[in-house]
Amino acid sequence: MNHKKIWLVLALLFWLENTIWPWLLPEAWQTKVQVAPHFILVIVMFIGLYINRHTALMYGLIFGMLQDFIYYSPMMGPISFGMGLTGYLAGLMIGRLYSSIFVSMLVIALGNLFYELIIFGLYQLFKLTHSNLEWLFLHQMLPSMLINLLFALAVYVPLRKMFESLPQKLAEADE
Repeated sequence: MNHKKIWLVLALLFWLENTIWPWLLPEAWQTKVQVAPHFILVIVMFIGLYINRHTALMYGLIFGMLQDFIYYSPMMGPISFGMGLTGYLAGLMIGRLYSSIFVSMLVIALGNLFYELIIFGLYQLFKLTHSNLEWLFLHQMLPSMLINLLFALAVYVPLRKMFESLPQKLAEADE
């Protein structure tokens, strides 16, 4: 496997996350909770866990900036910063924790909450949101985290096999 497959997977998820996903949500959910899928963030954290933190930072910054520019942000950079930093911090777990599905899902869950809190903090800092953190946590952060954990669980085995097939020379060149 080389980085072309990673680019292809992330580009496909970028398209899926922002075009198909809104149609898949039941209408009853759309009034009670706001589910924001961060499938690219999940893959970036997996890259941090199974390849290295520098590669995760690069992919997080690039695809975060694409999302800032095309879809989400009223200002440039918060999604990119949050995604890059979260991927980098997930990459710090390499060698510090035994790599298992439980540890990976825990890192994904905490990383997702960390990412959401970074975005909320930046928007609050620049007065772009006036939402209450408690309401936001219950109605957006937790449902989004659960959807992203289900996605992470669904892609765990194929991604781990894909990342483990990465030639050692290519992974070391990224360090």
